[in-house]
Amino acid sequence: MAKKKKQLTQQQEFEIMKLVLDKFLWLGFIVMAWGMYTFFVNGFDQLATSVSLLVAGAIVLLIFMSLIVKEYEIVR
Repeated sequence: MAKKKKQLTQQQEFEIMKLVLDKFLWLGFIVMAWGMYTFFVNGFDQLATSVSLLVAGAIVLLIFMSLIVKEYEIVR
């Protein structure tokens, strides 16, 4: 006998999605902060690495933004 899946209310679903997307936000911020740290510590010696980390963090944040826009309608 197959178990029936539990149905979540909209509020419960929103809270779970908020927790997941919050992790994406923190991950993107940490990667970008690490890129800034490597730039300030190493200067132009590690410029390519620093810029790569900054771009990677920005990509994570763009993924975060696209998930929000895709999942929820923006109320006008």
